[in-house]
Amino acid sequence: MTLLGRPNVGKSTLINKLIGKKITITSPIAQTTRNKLRGILTTDDAQIIFIDTPGVHKPHHLLGEKLVKNAKSAINGVDLILLIFDSNYKPGRGDEYIRDLLITNKAKCIVVLNKWDLLENGDKIARLNQYKKLINDNLISIQEVSALNGHGCNELINKIIGLLPDGKPLYPKDTIVDQPIKVMLSELIREQVLLNTREEIPHSVAVKIEKMEYIKNKGKDITAILATIIVERKSQKGILIGKGGSMLKVIGQSARMNMKNLIEGSIYLELFVKVIPNWRKKESKLIEYGYEEDF
Repeated sequence: MTLLGRPNVGKSTLINKLIGKKITITSPIAQTTRNKLRGILTTDDAQIIFIDTPGVHKPHHLLGEKLVKNAKSAINGVDLILLIFDSNYKPGRGDEYIRDLLITNKAKCIVVLNKWDLLENGDKIARLNQYKKLINDNLISIQEVSALNGHGCNELINKIIGLLPDGKPLYPKDTIVDQPIKVMLSELIREQVLLNTREEIPHSVAVKIEKMEYIKNKGKDITAILATIIVERKSQKGILIGKGGSMLKVIGQSARMNMKNLIEGSIYLELFVKVIPNWRKKESKLIEYGYEEDF
């Protein structure tokens, strides 16, 4: 099952809430998600595989083009689409574009109105009717939710289970995410860049795990991680490092705290910052940093 929508509608926050644990990074910055990620929810009755995707937007560089293509490719081969909207806003042309894309692909989907808790009660009926106009034969139903407080999420899960085909589980019961550990770690570092730096940084940053090894020191298990943060301009490097390395220290400390949810034992994280001009427009760099196009 694929979660699809425009940037910043709350897809990643919703998938974390549905799974019950944080498996994908979130931030107020649009286009936070760059990789398709599979989150797995196993209940007594079903196993649901959620695919988190980049927001569908008008691309301005090669990276953006690949992200949108990968989001669109996630429509194929799934049993159901969750079409996520930010209910704070009326349906717009971008929403209609995604709706029409699903109709063209004959994809079955549930419309999910996220951030429903932020609407005034007097506005909810009018907003619901506005989104009902988007429904066509392939759009099954509408569910109002709040990815932050969990409103409507249990109802959404029950609707999904009722529409899934019969079959055997594809993952062990205790598996909640299907993603290489290095990708998860690099994303946790990038999340802290998004949360701690100025607006000009987030869209032009990538993170590469250069080295990861497990060592023992005085009987303690230690995971040593060496990572490079890539930006496009020298001025961005200066912002990331901060005065006396203060910003890089904050990013590293916060990322390391989140890494403890994935790795047992102590973590040693060393960060470097490298300038690669216009890396988002270079095919070789996109491949090197893990932004390959899905087919």
